[in-house]
Amino acid sequence: MRGQIQMAELKTKKTAASVPAFIAGIDDEAMRKDCKTLLALFKDVTKAAPRMWGPAIVGFGDFRYTRGRQSYDWFLAGFSPRKQALTLYMMSGYEPFADLLAKLGKYTTGKSCLYIKRLSDVDMPTLKKLLAQSFRQMKSDPRFAG
Repeated sequence: MRGQIQMAELKTKKTAASVPAFIAGIDDEAMRKDCKTLLALFKDVTKAAPRMWGPAIVGFGDFRYTRGRQSYDWFLAGFSPRKQALTLYMMSGYEPFADLLAKLGKYTTGKSCLYIKRLSDVDMPTLKKLLAQSFRQMKSDPRFAG
């Protein structure tokens, strides 16, 4: 189609796959245990039901955003057990939370990703505060109304 731009469709979408089955299927025992802890933490903080997004992301809450002429559904917070580290997705980003990050422990960040090798590397009460503040910020932002 000459003159028309086709927008790429997001590959990661909400699925009907079982979150408990996904977590139970994690081979590494320590990673599986950390994911069970994260599942409980995210449920407690977000009060949202966990859903699988693609084959390996556990997401909580929903929002719709627009990029160009396309609208997409996405989660407000989530996590994924990656080979190199646990990846926590906090869609608000981390810049507003420098005070909490200073107390968190060992981690690295990307734009909306927090990478943690293992939960024992971080202060769990601080992680809970960080997640709660990020989630609250996203829920209160009218651009991300679910």
